[in-house]
Amino acid sequence: MSVDKTQFEKPLIDIVDQACRMFSDRICLQFNDEQYTYAQVQEESIKVAEALCNAGFKKGMHAAIYSLNSAKAFIVTLGIIRAGGVWIPVNPKNSQTDNISVLGKLGCQVLFYQESFKQTLPLIEEATGGLKLSVCLDNKGGEVGLTAWLEHAPKKSTNIKRDALDTITIPMTGGTTGLPKGVMLSDRNFRALSYAISLDLDRGEDQVPVFLCAAPMTHVGGRIVLTSMAAGPRYVIKENVDLQDVLQTFEDEKITDIFLPPTAIYGLLAQPNVRSFDYSSIKRIAYGSAPMSIAQLKKALDIFGPVMTGGFGQTESPMKITELKVEDHFINGEVAPDSRLRSVGRATVISEVAIVDELAMPMPKGQRGEIAVKGGNVSEGYFNTPEETAKIRKNGWHLTGDIGYMDEDDFVYIVDRKKDMIITGGFNVYSAEVELGVSSIDGVAGVAVIGVPSEKWGEEVKALVQLSPKVSLSEDELLAMCKEKIGSVKTPKSIEFVEDFPKTPLGKIDKKEIRKKYWQGAQRVI
Repeated sequence: MSVDKTQFEKPLIDIVDQACRMFSDRICLQFNDEQYTYAQVQEESIKVAEALCNAGFKKGMHAAIYSLNSAKAFIVTLGIIRAGGVWIPVNPKNSQTDNISVLGKLGCQVLFYQESFKQTLPLIEEATGGLKLSVCLDNKGGEVGLTAWLEHAPKKSTNIKRDALDTITIPMTGGTTGLPKGVMLSDRNFRALSYAISLDLDRGEDQVPVFLCAAPMTHVGGRIVLTSMAAGPRYVIKENVDLQDVLQTFEDEKITDIFLPPTAIYGLLAQPNVRSFDYSSIKRIAYGSAPMSIAQLKKALDIFGPVMTGGFGQTESPMKITELKVEDHFINGEVAPDSRLRSVGRATVISEVAIVDELAMPMPKGQRGEIAVKGGNVSEGYFNTPEETAKIRKNGWHLTGDIGYMDEDDFVYIVDRKKDMIITGGFNVYSAEVELGVSSIDGVAGVAVIGVPSEKWGEEVKALVQLSPKVSLSEDELLAMCKEKIGSVKTPKSIEFVEDFPKTPLGKIDKKEIRKKYWQGAQRVI
């Protein structure tokens, strides 16, 4: 395969369709006992697009898929994009309350759902003011099933024309207040990412990449599939991350590539039989979305071989801000020292990275400032909140909100976060949201939420709680109430009861002071 940059200057769907023609007979999606060739993925996603248009779907309308990983869910995602729609990612691992809130906030108009999430429909209807269409992916009796719905699709294959700045998807993130915001990722962003990822996978005509899709495809995993199709991989899709199954699948399917958050990698490394499998096919295990323990990274290099690749990205500028390549983990044939392994790598082919001061002016090497980026993967901003977008754009740079420095060899290091965000198990958790949930529990007088180091999760959520007078609550009781209110991802892993909190001169809780005892001497890699 030869990567021609000009082929990535056209709309994402044109890039995908070229791949579908070039690799028409090759297996594209493999899920349980289902298999779809590239030609079939193209055909089925066209049916979805035409059925949507036939139902009155217009360019720019918002559509979501509430489902675990599956081949059908991905085909529908592609169909939404073909129809000119905006894909609203919904992570089924999040709490039902959060997902319903996202669908309402982003104005979801069409919903495809797995039958197991049917009970949420009345609440979603209420939150969105009424869906224009809902389709069950599982073809259950009494439902509007996908297969029957597609039978009425017109037999034509017109794609809705997309311009570079047209929105493809709106994933959720959070801002300086910790409250979630939608990020508008455009066709332009996906074109750039497709180019960068195709370069990663350029291994010669006779080496077909085989991706294992185990991480949620509503998250980074799905964006990777959409932007890597130009290279013609076979995607082996798993509904969930089952650690033993992942290890066995590495060997059975001759997997070459996978993306996993560090917590999942730690789980693989902890399996007692982890050294019993054949990993010779693996070319890249990409880790990211969370801090990674250097000790665990070294163990992964020992067990899986020279295949680890890290990097830095964020929802506002996905995946390819920097990359710590496979070869960057080694110096003169030996595993690189910890000082290198703590780096998030160097700028990628689609990004320009600088450390900037408060005026967004680039700073000299070695000095600490905010990490800033320019490039094709920088989003168009926040949905419906231009004033928030203005806060993260200055002097032509996108401001990441992370504090770091760049060494003389252009390797970037993150040393602190400007925004009060916790990355745990590959997911962003905003302390304000957790504090809101905990403080709503009767008997809680005050709460401060921080991230603390964790070998398992990279960081874990910790809450310091001040109880009201004469209230008696145990840690277990409070944790159970939190899970019910805010879901397991955001629920603190531990709670510490305090009499009072350290305060700033302005009387605010001083989280910087609180964090000191937990992070002193800790090392982190992202």
